[in-house]
Amino acid sequence: MKNGWMALCVCFCLPATAQVTGTGAHPQSPTVTQLHEGQDTSTRPTKTANLREVLVSTGATRAISIRENPIAISSVPARKIDRATEANLVDALVKQVPGLSAVKTGPNISKPFIRGLGYNRVLTLYDGVRQEGQQWGDEHGLEVDNYNVQRAEVVKGPASLMFGSDALAGVVSLFPHVPTQENGRLHGRWLSEYQANNGLIGNGLRLGQHKASWLWEVRGAYRIAKNYKNKTDGPVYLTGFRETNASAMAGYTNGNSYTYLNATLYNNLQGIPDGSRDSLTRRFTRQVAEGAGDDIKHRPIVPDAWLRSYTLSPLHQHIQHYRVYANGHYQLGRSLLDAGLGWQQNIRREYNHPQDVQQAGLFVKLTTLHYSLRYALPPLHAIEITLGSNGMYQQNRHGNATDFPIPDYRLLDAGAYVFAKWKSGRWTLSGGLRYDLRSLRSHDFYLAHDARTGYLRPSKDTVGAVLQFPALGQSFTGISLSAGATCRLNDVVSLKANMAKGYRAPNITEIASNGLDPGAHIVYLGNRNFVPETSLQEDLGVLLDGAGWEGNVSVFNNQLSHYIFLQQVPEEIVQGNKTYRYMQSKAWLYGLEAAVALHPVAWKGWHWDNSLALTYGYNRDDAYRHAGLQGAYLPFIPPLQWHSEMGKEWVLRHPILPSLHAGADLEYAGAQNRYLALDQTETATRSYALVGIQIGGSICYRRENQFQWQFQVNNLLDATYQSNLSRLKYFEYYGASPNGRSGIYGMGRNITVKIILPF
Repeated sequence: MKNGWMALCVCFCLPATAQVTGTGAHPQSPTVTQLHEGQDTSTRPTKTANLREVLVSTGATRAISIRENPIAISSVPARKIDRATEANLVDALVKQVPGLSAVKTGPNISKPFIRGLGYNRVLTLYDGVRQEGQQWGDEHGLEVDNYNVQRAEVVKGPASLMFGSDALAGVVSLFPHVPTQENGRLHGRWLSEYQANNGLIGNGLRLGQHKASWLWEVRGAYRIAKNYKNKTDGPVYLTGFRETNASAMAGYTNGNSYTYLNATLYNNLQGIPDGSRDSLTRRFTRQVAEGAGDDIKHRPIVPDAWLRSYTLSPLHQHIQHYRVYANGHYQLGRSLLDAGLGWQQNIRREYNHPQDVQQAGLFVKLTTLHYSLRYALPPLHAIEITLGSNGMYQQNRHGNATDFPIPDYRLLDAGAYVFAKWKSGRWTLSGGLRYDLRSLRSHDFYLAHDARTGYLRPSKDTVGAVLQFPALGQSFTGISLSAGATCRLNDVVSLKANMAKGYRAPNITEIASNGLDPGAHIVYLGNRNFVPETSLQEDLGVLLDGAGWEGNVSVFNNQLSHYIFLQQVPEEIVQGNKTYRYMQSKAWLYGLEAAVALHPVAWKGWHWDNSLALTYGYNRDDAYRHAGLQGAYLPFIPPLQWHSEMGKEWVLRHPILPSLHAGADLEYAGAQNRYLALDQTETATRSYALVGIQIGGSICYRRENQFQWQFQVNNLLDATYQSNLSRLKYFEYYGASPNGRSGIYGMGRNITVKIILPF
């Protein structure tokens, strides 16, 4: 199709629990109080909300309905999140939002991609605060509590106007729970789950109170898992984890205004799979030596008891994330003010020395101070104008480590924008302009051999040292703009159109990488001559809202200049580790998203939801334009994705079992034969289909209290599959194997039991 226009977007059958008011991170309107988790509705049948009633706040100055927002955006309510039984939150959102995918390194490590773009192009917000935790790394996921997300919103397409650099592909916005019942009573919730495949045991607790104008809540969660398994690989060595979360909030509300103070703690001990095996038996092996003493082909086989144990290997990663922040939303007459200020620190250690297990190979500390301001002027006739600014100061420092893939650095980021919206009758027009400045600085970084340990260490003395990273001093500026329109043709059909110019400054790894990341088992090589990426994306969409059905169709076309991507190169700089070089080129992505949700009025309680997503990505550099698999395609582009779910909910007149639901779902991924084969960066991926079934309901245990239970089987048929976005697909040391299978496969059949007990 001309200019890459394809498309059909999606709109989900969203229950009323997705409704939000106000412009801040938390709803405050008393009309939605009981729809939030003061009264848990995760398994109670709910009336489907009309599209006009589903309000979103991410990327908007004031809360706006999905139907009136020209930007492609999806909202995932608490009910959907509570019913999810995936291994982590990102995977749960992927099943609900077409166009959202994830690069994975095992069950607990998923990084969000939107329409084929990821890493520092997707900005994750937690309670309106940027999530800053070494996003460039492959071998860790989001540092958030999976059991404490009340709802989520996903902006698909450039969101640079509101959020600046790093939102070029879109935004994943996560909203934690906040007490809303103003009766002064202590309320809480206990969540417990067990997943049989990897023995995952998870428990989460929260307690809170809202009395008059004051509210508070404390939360905690703990998850532990063994190695996951499938029928091809058996238990996959080094994929277990142990994760702990704690958080607290206190706040004061006054009418439609509030001020909240928050603190969170995340602690994760995570295995680091390397895929080493015995060449004949294909059983996993373990590293016991380094350097010349490490014979990869003759490593000892991992004992079965180790594969099935909750005990983590000494070779693991340890990720800690601390966050303290305040946010406020203030009604000032007819104007609104949102403000946020916070501090966060991400500490990442990777232990990769089998003969010195207490010595971290990688040890980095990323500290970030951030701010945000947004002022919505009083509406003038039908025009709403908002002024805003946000930014951060960031510092990254190495600790006691032996591998240094990036230098120590300081980053200063600031931007300001103006946004306007006009609404009259059936039409809504919106647009804005933003200017960004980013400064990146680092000093000369020398390394020298430590005679005592034999490791390389940072050195202030240049004598006998090697200059690993020359001093860096670069500044980047960019302009972002957006213009869009929606038209409600009638009560059934609405049209959307949006055009956005996005901007993203190169990150430190893309510019300055020059060393081994031991957790990824990759040597990264950057390029200091890179310039910022820019994108020009057009979106067209149709929203349909009928009696007993809803649908949405969206097309997008994205032209990127100076697109940065990773390409494998033949050199093996460090034994047993691959080498990747950052490249820059012109790129073109286009595709479609479509969905339909059927809930026939005559068939009370039945629903059938279908969604489809398709993305194409091409390297438009003249040297690769007609190169086919040897350079014409971009890496990490998801194939055709289709998800279908059918279910029935019953409202029972039983004093103990008041409600019940059951259903089945199908997840289909098409074959990916458009991939970057140059220097074996990627390989072809076969199609696969995963079937799941579930049954659940609510049980009254006291007169006014119910608990929700759910039993679910994912990958019911125990299919053998590999996603083209799974990094484990490429964890292979041999050119051929006895069973003809290469790399590591996805999780096999998984039975999950989940209980949610509100009190």
